[in-house]
Amino acid sequence: MRSDLALRDAVNSCDLVNIDGTGVVWGARLLGHRVPERVAGIDLFWALLDWASTHNESVFLLGAKEEVIRDTVIALEESHPNLHIAGSHNGYFWDDEEVVVKQIRESGASMLFVAITSPKKEIFINKWKEQLGVCFAMGVGGTFDIVAGRSRRAPLWMQKSGLEWFYRILQEPRRMWKRYLVTNTIFAWLLVKALLSGERGRVRRSRRNTTVESCKD
Repeated sequence: MRSDLALRDAVNSCDLVNIDGTGVVWGARLLGHRVPERVAGIDLFWALLDWASTHNESVFLLGAKEEVIRDTVIALEESHPNLHIAGSHNGYFWDDEEVVVKQIRESGASMLFVAITSPKKEIFINKWKEQLGVCFAMGVGGTFDIVAGRSRRAPLWMQKSGLEWFYRILQEPRRMWKRYLVTNTIFAWLLVKALLSGERGRVRRSRRNTTVESCKD
């Protein structure tokens, strides 16, 4: 976000941003923010699917490779038989985004889950949000790979210990090691600078209640 203006605008335009990384939770607490817990994207994804199933809301799944999105749909049909999956599409459509946007809109889905790497997913949602026809959109990163059984989630003890990122490196070392080394180092440095500058004492504490109502309302 510090170097990509399009990504910064996309994130800042979101109605709600959840903290997916334990390191951000710890850093926020050091700076005086009241952060009760980490909200992992995949956990929120499952909770929202449960909600959609009981409230007759339809979903559209966008992202990942063709075989992954296919297996994701099959897995969700088995785990959530009452869930209405209005449509799905792989994440390789950048030569003609409008066709996919039209497909999402015409599907009648009220919820959209985008499993594409950053910053593409954030920028896509922000760019087309007025044309997508959904009332809720969420980026879910590599969630479809886990749902489809192509990758595994870290054991619970690693999740609670803040080591889920390390488990991802163990599974995909060639793709993930540089990403985590660079971003974690930059984040740690920014956090140290904030602490040394006395920013902790200037943090404004706030609390906002968020409720979920039917998309049809």
